[in-house]
Amino acid sequence: MTIHCTECNSNYHVSALHDGPAPWLKNEPTAPTEAQDGEQEEPTSTVTTSVCTEICGTGLQGKSCSKICLVTVNPDGRPEEKKCIYVMLDDQSNLSLARSSFVRMFNVQEEVFPYTMRTCSGTVDTSGRRAKDFVVESLDGKVSMNLPTLIECNSIPDNRMEIPTPEAAAYHPHLQTIASQIPSLDPAADILILIGRDLIRAHKVRKQRNGPHNAPYAQLLDLGWVIVGDVCLSGAHIPMVSTFKTSVLENGRPSFLMPCKNSICSKERFTSEDPRLFIKSTKRSHDIGKHFFKQTNEDNMLALSKEDEVFLDIMDNEFTKDDANSWVAPLPFRCPLELLPNNRDQAVSRLLSLRRTLKRKTDMKDHYVEFMETMFKKGHAEIAPLLKDNKECWYLPSFGIYHPQNPGKLRIVFDSSAQYNNISLNQVLLKGPDLNNSLIGVIIRFRSDSYAVMADIEQIFHSFLVKEEHRDYLRFLWFQDHNLDGDIVEYRMRVHVFGNCPSPSVAVYELKRTAVEGEQEYGSDARLFIERHFYVDDGLKSFSSEAEAVD
Repeated sequence: MTIHCTECNSNYHVSALHDGPAPWLKNEPTAPTEAQDGEQEEPTSTVTTSVCTEICGTGLQGKSCSKICLVTVNPDGRPEEKKCIYVMLDDQSNLSLARSSFVRMFNVQEEVFPYTMRTCSGTVDTSGRRAKDFVVESLDGKVSMNLPTLIECNSIPDNRMEIPTPEAAAYHPHLQTIASQIPSLDPAADILILIGRDLIRAHKVRKQRNGPHNAPYAQLLDLGWVIVGDVCLSGAHIPMVSTFKTSVLENGRPSFLMPCKNSICSKERFTSEDPRLFIKSTKRSHDIGKHFFKQTNEDNMLALSKEDEVFLDIMDNEFTKDDANSWVAPLPFRCPLELLPNNRDQAVSRLLSLRRTLKRKTDMKDHYVEFMETMFKKGHAEIAPLLKDNKECWYLPSFGIYHPQNPGKLRIVFDSSAQYNNISLNQVLLKGPDLNNSLIGVIIRFRSDSYAVMADIEQIFHSFLVKEEHRDYLRFLWFQDHNLDGDIVEYRMRVHVFGNCPSPSVAVYELKRTAVEGEQEYGSDARLFIERHFYVDDGLKSFSSEAEAVD
């Protein structure tokens, strides 16, 4: 048997008989240091032995703390609105920043303005709101400070592993005396503010606990104690990685064995009203194969993604009818909704470029004006109202395309994919699932009988209204009285547009929802026609006789 000590690598005794700490932990004593305010530091121990999992858990990544304090923040003069959050202190930032969730938390109504952010990864031109007149207070309520203007920025680090905790201090002898003065981790508080050099008082060190070389140190700031450095005690023993790997089988049972990559998943569905009859039939030996290898219509269908499920939930809950009995559908935004900057300058630039194109191509100009006139006449667009309280909005540039098989008809596309400050409208919208019938299936069913009927829904996207509060995301610019040399006027769409990524899914959902709602009035044949014989806006169906087709 091989004798080996994992503490000192000796071949003369085992680890259980090792005398004293590991040799690499026997450091020279550290001389006492003076704190910043003249206070003499307590002598520190030269040996630290512990189990690192007491602090950082069983993960492979150690816990490293930074200057983060748990504080309360409220608007100046309104202490009843006080919120508990974490703030990060960074003297490398010349200005203080706040995340969008902080701006929304206090319903800050400020205009978005552009600014430049310079980091190690480069320079980025971005935009955000400003939050003014806020007060930050230490958790014990002894110190309060007026915060400088906070600039909206979502690039603030949000690593909760860096928040100092009492446990982190308790396992270091030189920090044990301050462990009780550090608040426990608050799971309900988020890191929402970064305080820069524009609030210099928050960075001043009132007391300090230094400790041995390479050990974490602590500082007392006006907002509370912070710990800086790697607090994991993994240096107290030979570095090693211990991994307990557990696999979870498809049935939910854990296993220490590697699961087979090939598996069979069977499902059953009772086709009888009395499930006992179904169970009784499956007990027969000749029905076993049919039971386990039963085929259904859903076998080749793709399952819904999580985003598709969210899309359908939004449509199910917010798809309604207005007073005029017209269907109204929302824009399916992602959650949380990312702040959209005001891109009116981009829309003006694109409109002027379009005007130059239309002046060169007179035929295209006539078709463009004709399309706009028809759109306004049908009530698909309206003059946009003035924005109130810096309400968020988005402007859609537009362009025209001709179909190769119909060169005389122009289709206007609203460019929802156009990016401004690295974001576009389509990026904040859910695309939705593919709710269309199989094109091959529609064509095959269309060829099943002799008498054919074809249907087409003209401008299907314009057949459904957009929710009132979402219409400001569909603003666009056009010329007054369709005069290319006239004034530029702001309009907004009242209907879903060609160019929005969710529009196809919204249209098919609304079409099938209409079929379900109208079944009682128009019959089950009409519903079946829409649900089985439509592909997007084209309906194809055949009948066995002319009379049946006319009926």
